[in-house]
Order: sequence, then C-alpha cells, then structure tokens
Amino acid sequence: MNRTSRHPMRRILLAAVVLVALVGVFVVRLVDIQVVRAAELSEAGDAVRSRSATVYGARGDIVDANGTVLADTVMRYDIALSPKNANAGPITREVPDPADPAGTIEVDVPLDQSAAELGAVLGMTGEQVLAIVTTAIAENPDDDFEYVAKLVDTQTYEKVKDLGIPWVVPYEHPSRIYPNGAVAGNLLGFLQEDDGEPLAGLELAQNECLAGEDGEITYQHSLQDWVPIPGTEVVNTQARDGGTLHLTIDADLQWMVQRIAEAQVQAVGADWATVTVMEAKTGRLLAVADVPTIDPNTPTAIAAEDRGSRSFSAPFEPGSTFKAITAASVIDAGAGDPFSQITADYRYTPPNGADVNDSFFHEPTPYTLTGVLIDSSNTGMSIFGERLSDQQRFEYMQKFGFGAKTEVGFPGEEPGDLHGGPEEWDNQTKYATMFGQGLTTTAVQIASGYQTIANGGVRMPVSLVDGCTREDGEQIKAEPSGTRVLSESAAEQTSQILEQVYQDGWLADEWNIPGYRVAAKTGTAQVPDGNGGYLSGYLVSVSGFAPADDPEFVVSVSIMDPVKMNSSAASAPVFQEVMSQVLKKYRTVPSGAPAPELPATW
Repeated sequence: MNRTSRHPMRRILLAAVVLVALVGVFVVRLVDIQVVRAAELSEAGDAVRSRSATVYGARGDIVDANGTVLADTVMRYDIALSPKNANAGPITREVPDPADPAGTIEVDVPLDQSAAELGAVLGMTGEQVLAIVTTAIAENPDDDFEYVAKLVDTQTYEKVKDLGIPWVVPYEHPSRIYPNGAVAGNLLGFLQEDDGEPLAGLELAQNECLAGEDGEITYQHSLQDWVPIPGTEVVNTQARDGGTLHLTIDADLQWMVQRIAEAQVQAVGADWATVTVMEAKTGRLLAVADVPTIDPNTPTAIAAEDRGSRSFSAPFEPGSTFKAITAASVIDAGAGDPFSQITADYRYTPPNGADVNDSFFHEPTPYTLTGVLIDSSNTGMSIFGERLSDQQRFEYMQKFGFGAKTEVGFPGEEPGDLHGGPEEWDNQTKYATMFGQGLTTTAVQIASGYQTIANGGVRMPVSLVDGCTREDGEQIKAEPSGTRVLSESAAEQTSQILEQVYQDGWLADEWNIPGYRVAAKTGTAQVPDGNGGYLSGYLVSVSGFAPADDPEFVVSVSIMDPVKMNSSAASAPVFQEVMSQVLKKYRTVPSGAPAPELPATW
C-alpha cells in the first residue's frame, strides 16, 4: 500500500480545522471592523479625507443716490499647498510626445521645477516656495496645509490651475474694491486687508448693514491630489450676503467737487480743505469733499491723519460765518430786524470788561443789522448780540445743532464745543461767541445751520445714508422729520440780509453767479491746537445757499491755512464754482426777481 494514501480522513479533518480557523480569524476581524469599531474607523477615515471650508458671505455694495457702485465685493483667491504631498516626490505630467505629435507621454516633474513654476505665476522665486514646504515639514512632517499667497486675482488663479500641480489648491476669498477710486474715499472708509474687518468711514459705521455672514461646508477629498469627491459636500452653516447701503451722495457731483477743492488747495498752498453740498429742504448731503483725498483701494498711500473726513472730525472756530446764526437768533427773539439801528466803533468795551475789536479800523458808524453783516463788524454784532441773554443765545445754538454730533454718526465725528455753556463763559467769551470765536463747530454743522435758515427756519436731520436693502429685499429707510428753530419770518429776514452780504460785500465780484439770487457769508477763524492755544494758520470759509428766493442747495467751504491767500478770498472761488455746478447739474430754475434792497447804514 502507498504511504501517501494512509489516513486520508485525518488530513482532510486537519485541513478543515485550519480552514475554519482562518475563516474564523477573518470573520472576527470583519466583525471588529464593520460592527465593533465601525464608527471609530469611519471617523478616523473621514478625518484623513475630509476638510472643512469657509463659504464666504459677500460684503454688501455701497451705492450712491443714483445706484452707482462705490464699493463692491469681487472674488479673489488664496493659494494653499500641502507640504506633506509636495515632499512626497515628483509629480507626473502628460506632455506632447516628441516622436508622435498626436500622442502624449508621461514625465516626472521634480519639486524644485513645480515650485519654480508656481513662484513665477505668483511673483515669487522657486526658492521662496520651496522654503514654505521645507520649513513646514521641518516643524511637522504631516503638515497638510500652508498658504502661499492670498487675494490673488482671477487671472492669476486661472494660471495656477493651468499648472496642474496636485498639491496646490486655490480657495475663493471675497475682496473689497472701490471702482471709482478716490471718489468719496474719505466717506467710504476701508477694510483691514488681511481679515476684511472695517476700519474707517461708512464701512465701519454701517457694518451692520454691509457685513455678510460666512458659512461652512465639509467635503471629502482624495488623499493624493486633494480632488473633492462628488456627493460628499455637507453644508454645516449657510452663508448670507450683506445688504446694499444707499447713500445720499451723487458720485458725479462728488468727483467734481473734489476736483475743484484739490485745485484750489494746490493753488493757494493750503494744508487741507472741506467742501459740503447739502439739500436745503431735506438735509441730505449730496457731496462731502475732503482734501487730501484717500483712495480706499490703497489707504496707506496717504498719512493716517488724512484718511478720515475732516468735514465731521475737525472742529474749528467758525468766525464770521457764525454771525448769521447770531443775527437769526436776535431776529427770531424779536430783538431786532434787518433795519434795526446801532452805532458801532472800531473798538467796543462793554461794562463787563470785555474788549472787542473789528478787523479793520473805522470811525463810529451808524449800522443797521444788515450793515453789520455786510462789513462783518465784530463790535456791531456784539451790540446786537447782547440784546439776548447768554442763556437765550446758548439755547439757539443748541437748537441749530451746535455742540452735538450730527445724526450721521460718522466715525470720529466731533460734537464741537460751546465752551461749556453760559455758566462757564468768562466775560470775553460771552461776546466772542456772538461772532464765532470762543466756540468750535464742524464744517457739516455749519452747513446744517445755513440749511435751517434756507429751509424757512426748520432744521432737518443731516443725512448721508438713505437706507439699507437687505439680502432678502427688506428695505430699512429712515423717515426724517424736521425741527423748527426759527420762525419763517425770521429765517426770511436773515436770508435777505445774507443776500445783501453776497451783493455788497467785499467779495461780490469773486463769487458772482449770474442769474441766481444767492445768500452767503464769509469767515476767517483761528483753529484750536487742542492744548488751549491756536495753530499759526487761519481757516477761511464761505457758507451760503441758492437760489435765495427758493433755496435748494447749501454749499459750505473751509480751507486751512492758504499761505498764498490767507483770507476768505481763497474760499470764495470754490464756493462760486461749486454752487454754479450744482445749480447747473440739477437744472435749477433761475431767480425770477432781484433781491430786495436793504440799507447798510442809517
């Protein structure tokens, strides 16, 4: 009998036992993987292959009164790479086959070549890209994510994609642009470049309207080339776009006013200037120009102190433009009218010991209230102003909006300073405040004061924003209501006085606007230095409105230290050119009758 044929059943049973044992091991392992540790292993696998990504909620647009976009969000891209995968070895790339133009062959592309190609597209050297990889690997061999560049444009993004480097991945990243450059730049403000946080202007003040809410998605990708696996995307948080902010500003007018102001600043060698254009009947700001002007696309290109809006944030002693406020208060209180008579000398020393002088010498002059404003007499204004108590004048100032921030709520806005009020006024301040000294205002506050006179004595809230349209279409719009400050008669009489100033004042030829009745007043004032003293230069200004017989627009001009023409003659041409352009742009009907003649003396 053959030895190999002995005990066949024993061998079969042994083989069966071994087979059963092997199957048992696999079954146990399978149960362990698919049942006992299924959740744990699935989670571990997802951790390796899954990635969370931010879905950005776009920041809302800022548009002017006509819908022109002043601030917009465009798509930019952050370029990232996986140091671990970059360091894993050469990548393969299909290239044309030199032996067969219709075919392709695969070639190896080493890391240094890929790095050089990527660097060339991003404006870097290959060594700089390699340094990102090697530094990351040195700190963590499993490092899977590092940024190479941020906020590149679409053209660069497409070039990066065309390289086909599997360990390089671009991510969408919305970015802010200002398509009109410096137009209204000081109003718009700007964002922090790296994180998009608002830093200044309306971007900051109106962030609640403009800000979007970022969302988050999770997806799984292949291990080798980061390619997202279709059907694995999960939305964790839904993104929401910001709202559209509607301004009262007219972009075309804003551009024009900025250009006029910039030209005059250069011509007279001034430090800075502000020009404000306001609707007389509504208080809406149509233009607020600040020079120097910032381009919010490149905010660091100018000095930090020039990046805001001095129209709101730079208080100054208004000087003689404030005499219109005192005159209106006197008339409204029944203590005078355009024909009221006094005699004023070059110098006035009231019983309380104050000492008031005019800026020009003159003998005792029989002035009317009209004549006091035409000649801008400090002594004459003091004699009229003392017809009211200090408390009365202070309350009128407050009703005009002085001493408090405007309704705009602009970042960095100053309220001005009324020197604390009557209880804190010394003997000199009691008189100085009658002709615009010893107190401070902002350019926008002065424009608002003249708006009150132009609007028949009703002050309208100052507005720079018309409203906000939310992503879902909801519109949030303010419905402003006015506050009566003066009687209609007092406002009309004050307006007629200011017309005489425009017609008969020393700048009559400099600011003449043919065909329209205009009411205006000049001012030359010292500027506080913040330490109890004054700066060396003067701030020269003009404020007024037109057409005076049916006021539509208020223009206020302030120019700081025009060294080549240190008087209101520096601001008058700006007032004339801006007001002329405004009346032309809005096709304002010319005045139908001449201004009434009021006597300056008696």
